[in-house]
Amino acid sequence: MRFEKTENKFLNESVLFGVHESGLRVYIVPKKGFSKYYAIYGTEYGSIDRVLKFDGQEVLLPDGIAHFLEHKLFEEEDGKNAFDKFAITGASSNAFTSFDMTAYLFSCTDSFYENLDILLEFVNNPYFTDENVAKEQGIIGQEIKMYDDDPDWRLFFNMLQGMYHANPVKTDIAGTVESISHITPELLYKCCEAYYNPSNMMLVMVGDIDEEKAVSYIDKHVKKDKDRGKIEKSICNEPSGVVERIVRQKLSVSKPLFLMGFKEKEEGIDGEKLLMKQIKTDILMEVLFGKSSSFFTELYGEGLIDGSFGKDSELERSYGFSSISGESSEPETVYKRALEYLKEMKEKDLDKTAVDVAKRVLIGRDLRRFNSVERMGNDFIRSFMNNINPLFYSELVESVSLDELKERLCEHFDEECCTLSIIEPLEEN
Repeated sequence: MRFEKTENKFLNESVLFGVHESGLRVYIVPKKGFSKYYAIYGTEYGSIDRVLKFDGQEVLLPDGIAHFLEHKLFEEEDGKNAFDKFAITGASSNAFTSFDMTAYLFSCTDSFYENLDILLEFVNNPYFTDENVAKEQGIIGQEIKMYDDDPDWRLFFNMLQGMYHANPVKTDIAGTVESISHITPELLYKCCEAYYNPSNMMLVMVGDIDEEKAVSYIDKHVKKDKDRGKIEKSICNEPSGVVERIVRQKLSVSKPLFLMGFKEKEEGIDGEKLLMKQIKTDILMEVLFGKSSSFFTELYGEGLIDGSFGKDSELERSYGFSSISGESSEPETVYKRALEYLKEMKEKDLDKTAVDVAKRVLIGRDLRRFNSVERMGNDFIRSFMNNINPLFYSELVESVSLDELKERLCEHFDEECCTLSIIEPLEEN
């Protein structure tokens, strides 16, 4: 297996990339002299992948099956659990399922190759029975019920459900108690065969790593005859606009919570085009809603928002949105003021000084991640899956013009694509 090197000499950082004989994409981020290691092994399979197109067939999958599969892979045929094996070596291990990815990871200060061996072994050797699937249905069912009463979780998914008509991103990642009841060992094996084939997967390793030694463990566990090709994704024809402008729910909170989101209009893009759109949006979010913005200072001064106020932007190939959130006794007033403020901002020039400050914030955040193997691993695998090279992020931030930002402001922050989610306190008896 041969690696190609990409280098940013200004940052003194590089990435090695190679494709294993199996089709597995392998990235190594060398950190010479670092005492800590990190590895993350992911598949391009998440909760939004509801229709499996495989071997000429289409199979409608139960909601929550990607998350269910993530849980089950840690259990091994001999009765042992991969978590316990990592604990013996002193490694910290975890896994997660997002809308479009499932990943398994560990960090350690020694025994890196022993931990890599554990990671590659359990992910590539699934074991499911009727008994262990039924047991997991009970465990995850309890987890789902717990999140049904979680105010922050409901605030987020209520926004997505109000925002999206057809995109499965609006569906809870864990599914429902009813949907997971239809999961069987046969379905889990079928998903493994399809989505956990090497060409649909990626391994990112960060640290002072010997490439040849790492590849020897890949050769041991990832067989080239397992390659079934990258899985075709279903296309969602999401209508424009939103389902509901305002979504409300009452839960056990002391003060109303709000989450105001703007739905991204363009889907299906990746690479530098997607990255540039994310950068422009992040700069605008900092300028428009950062702690030094006129919006924050005015509403904070009036007591309409407090220190919990925050902002976020998440743009991916299959979905995207930007949002502001926090606690407020008058969430609808915040919503109206935000829309008025955005309308005003669209009619005047952006402040160059504020834009320059926002760019420095983004660049500083980018530079700091190179000091953390965990942040590099998690951020980089997401970038690589979107065909983005993260080494040149700061240069792209610098290149954004005021005209490009103004165009993005007018295009993205559209009132017709806006949903307000509110969690209100329960009424007192």
